Amino acid sequence: MTKYSILSLARNAFSYHENWPEAWRSPEPKPAYEAVIVGGGGHGLATAYYLAKEHGITNVAVLEKGWIGGGNTGRNTTIVRSNYLFDASAHLYEHALKLWEGLSQELNYNVMFSQRGVMNLAHDQHEARELKRRVHANRLNGIDAEWLTREQVLEFCPILNGDPTIRYPVVGATLQRRGGTARHDAVAWGYARAADERGVDIIQNCEVTGFRITNGAVEGVETTRGFIRTGKVGVVAAGHSSVLAAMAGIRLPLESHPLQALVSEPVKPVIDTVVMSNAVHAYVSQSDKGELVIGAGIDPYVSYTQRGGFSVIEETISAIVEMFPIFSRMRMMRQWGGIVDTAPDASAIISKTPVKGLYFNCGWGTGGFKATPGSGHVFAHLVARDEPNALAAPFSLERFSSGALVAEHGAAAVAH
Repeated sequence: MTKYSILSLARNAFSYHENWPEAWRSPEPKPAYEAVIVGGGGHGLATAYYLAKEHGITNVAVLEKGWIGGGNTGRNTTIVRSNYLFDASAHLYEHALKLWEGLSQELNYNVMFSQRGVMNLAHDQHEARELKRRVHANRLNGIDAEWLTREQVLEFCPILNGDPTIRYPVVGATLQRRGGTARHDAVAWGYARAADERGVDIIQNCEVTGFRITNGAVEGVETTRGFIRTGKVGVVAAGHSSVLAAMAGIRLPLESHPLQALVSEPVKPVIDTVVMSNAVHAYVSQSDKGELVIGAGIDPYVSYTQRGGFSVIEETISAIVEMFPIFSRMRMMRQWGGIVDTAPDASAIISKTPVKGLYFNCGWGTGGFKATPGSGHVFAHLVARDEPNALAAPFSLERFSSGALVAEHGAAAVAH
């Protein structure tokens, strides 16, 4: 570091960073754009970035009703993996994982991707058979996957409860060593800066209130900051996707549920992997700050609340303490909830709609964060070319009428 940069860093630190340049612009909306992306989370920002980078479409606006990354991107537990059962899911999530592996270099922004491994525990012989099936399916698709015996699980994560008499004893686990975690806000900021550098307008505090449709084709979006004309609209609004679809007269096969998580007080490093349990709907990892990051399954009721029910937290903590007795005296610091949209087959929707020029990317359920770069990449292709690529094609709306579902309930049964 040069003397000048050290002095500059010190000067800005004492001025509370008031003189630091903004990472991206805050422009006023233009009257018209070639494409508009609705939703300023990771998926939406990634879509805009790849529209500019891969397809040369730079006259793009990202419209966010609040602040970028303030929805599910900032309300998840940052797990990244690709060990899904069915071919279509495995290929899409593996595409995302490969992008994750080079994302910090691609964006010139440290997204803190940590490939610490992800374990999925089996608690009985039936669950072990199902997880072994997934391991074999992963290997057939060229995805790294291992089966660990009970002894190997306890060696890999020594703080797990190895008592065979507990309610959910550990009998084995799958392990994807390339899986891990990333920093959620860094992903949003990195994509935002990179998209802005390519000419994309990122417009915050701009809520979409309707679509202007003429003769079956979209002409633009009505917003709280005026009408914006465009012939291409990509909607990536997570839990509120069905609400926006209804504005265009479209009914999506989605339900929205709260998904809760919480973090503990920080402690010294004690767990260096991600441990998940479908049977008890709980999982845990440790952040770089030392906090235990704990997640649960979705609340059973349909809701748009970002709080969720206390009973879910109580059951999740009970399960975590049974799996990890060492955590029994830990204090929880804060709790939050996101809104996830789930489709009947627990898989995403990446699709054109009956309205020409209107596209939806939604239904990721509990799998949204890990898909971020892959989702944005394939959705940009759909918006730019009006046709899905091979990775996105199985996730069209037509599958709900044809019956060609991608039933990933097993791989997505627990949050993230």
